[in-house]
Amino acid sequence: MSKKRRKKRRLKPIFKLIFIAIIIGIISLTGYKVYNKYNSNNKDNKSPEIKEKEEKKKDQHYEATLIAVGDNLIHSSVYKDANRLANYNGYDFKPMITDIKDIVSKYDLAYYNQETILGGTELGLNDYPTFNSPYEAGDAMIDAGFNLVSLATNHTMDSGSKAVENSCKYWNSKENVLSTGSYCSDEKRNEIDIREVNNIKYTMLNYTYGTNGMPRIQDYYVNVWPTDIDNINNPEKDTKYQTYKETVKQDIEKVKDKVDFLIVAMHWGVEYTHTPTAYEKDMAEYLSSLGVNLIIGTHPHVIQPVTWIDDTLVIYSLGNFISAQYQNQSTCTNYKCTTELMTNLTIEKDIKDGETTVKITNVENELIYNYYNQGTWRDFHVIPFSSEKIKTYLPSYKSVYETYKKVVQSMDENMYVKPCIE
Repeated sequence: MSKKRRKKRRLKPIFKLIFIAIIIGIISLTGYKVYNKYNSNNKDNKSPEIKEKEEKKKDQHYEATLIAVGDNLIHSSVYKDANRLANYNGYDFKPMITDIKDIVSKYDLAYYNQETILGGTELGLNDYPTFNSPYEAGDAMIDAGFNLVSLATNHTMDSGSKAVENSCKYWNSKENVLSTGSYCSDEKRNEIDIREVNNIKYTMLNYTYGTNGMPRIQDYYVNVWPTDIDNINNPEKDTKYQTYKETVKQDIEKVKDKVDFLIVAMHWGVEYTHTPTAYEKDMAEYLSSLGVNLIIGTHPHVIQPVTWIDDTLVIYSLGNFISAQYQNQSTCTNYKCTTELMTNLTIEKDIKDGETTVKITNVENELIYNYYNQGTWRDFHVIPFSSEKIKTYLPSYKSVYETYKKVVQSMDENMYVKPCIE
């Protein structure tokens, strides 16, 4: 009996293709998941060098804000009022600047010039011409938000080396404050003190024209860029001044490639004059040529112009901040020693295609008024011209505003000055 062979079932060609496609799809999907999982596990394990290169390729934008005021000039009537405000137990300068604190505390960086040395009460407090001031004068400014302080002034050596050493100890204890211009060792003088805010690295250098003939004892006690007052309009003939340019250049070259933003605070010029001297202009041109971003001037005790030299903003003089220089002094007529400047700006840092550019934008200048009365207690207050309070403290504020707005704009008519209150 013959048996019929059982026929093998064969897949039709179309089913073969479908089957192969499904297998390939499964393999591909599995491989894709493995690949993604591998990349996911390893994407954060790149070397620091690769990460840095990738970051540099990204466009980045950073900003920081800065505000600046002038001389903290602590005459005896100022510290006596502060003693009264502290109920005769220490010194309280804070009530004098409450209206400024409301403004300053909003800024990332806030500058002022400590005109008189903070040698502390243990040395005995002194008035003009050889000052010594209490530490509390600095405490009030720090409390208001100030964190950039210039210490090189013509009064730095007024109370001798002990006062400078006390000042150094005081400022060195304030870790969040960058103070420059006066030091207690060569090491500190030559230290590169770089700070950072909002990914912007910055530092400040500071020099004074002289020390009123008081000996420095140690060169590092105060940075001097000497000027011959008798030759004030002929800096090219002043050999000491010209020679010291090299020292300033070395200071700048040591830091400028390590920071994004470089400030130089200059204690310069002639007191009670609204027009910058030939020295100031020459120094400003020189500092600008070395790549300084912002130049802040103090010492004249009155406002001088604000202007640009290429990309460098130059504030020739902010005037006073707190002082007891008064309206009817022969040198201070028409409120010029009590009408002062407060300048604010934005620092912008951009990184594009690995290249970094830094510029100053949004420059605003505001007039402020250092009020006090002539009674037993002076009742010091610093008031912005944009505040309603100015109407009470300075009734003639509108005409005073117009006078000093012209000074600010005398070298640049487009320089913005914030309007006074109506």
